Amino acid sequence: MKRYTAEDVMCAGPVIPVIALDRIEDALPLAEALLAGGIRVLEITLRTDAALASIEKIAVHLPEAIVGAGTVVQREDLRKVEAAGAQFAISPGVTPDLLEGMKDVSIPLLPGVASASEIMLGMSYGLAHFKLFPAMVAGGIDALKAFGGPFAHVRFCPTGGIDQKNYRDFLALENVLCVGGSWLAPNDLIARGELDRITELARAVTQIS
Repeated sequence: MKRYTAEDVMCAGPVIPVIALDRIEDALPLAEALLAGGIRVLEITLRTDAALASIEKIAVHLPEAIVGAGTVVQREDLRKVEAAGAQFAISPGVTPDLLEGMKDVSIPLLPGVASASEIMLGMSYGLAHFKLFPAMVAGGIDALKAFGGPFAHVRFCPTGGIDQKNYRDFLALENVLCVGGSWLAPNDLIARGELDRITELARAVTQIS
């Protein structure tokens, strides 16, 4: 399986869909629908019992996708998601234990940060790529502009409160490589099997100029 850096993952598309799957059987159809719309990076959150098996299915059957795990909150999660085939991990926050856990795996971690101190903690472990979460609550565009001064080399994937109305404003910032959002894979469309609409949502963001 191909290995990716955090920057590779963040530069593979403008939006990383935040996906919560209740049924394993939805994993491949949903991934195929997003791929058809040009979305390669898929974040399967560990919020449901179907998450690990869904990651494994996508990793095995759709090698063209870059599948990773979200809501990684402890060191053991990193080992579990890598074993399932995840190619990256994303956490809502950052702890020394989670950062130490990076030594146990070969996949990149994109930790969530909401303050300068958390960015500096991640930097002390050699990181320069972070998820700003929850983006809107943590200051949104103004916060990212402020971080650009002392942390000019750091790049972000803001997530939390990002939607069709504001994602382009975030992508216009120099220190933002991509955004994360759940609007590309809404649970109601997944439940109803309306995959064509999900492909349309994906195309709408991958065709931006």
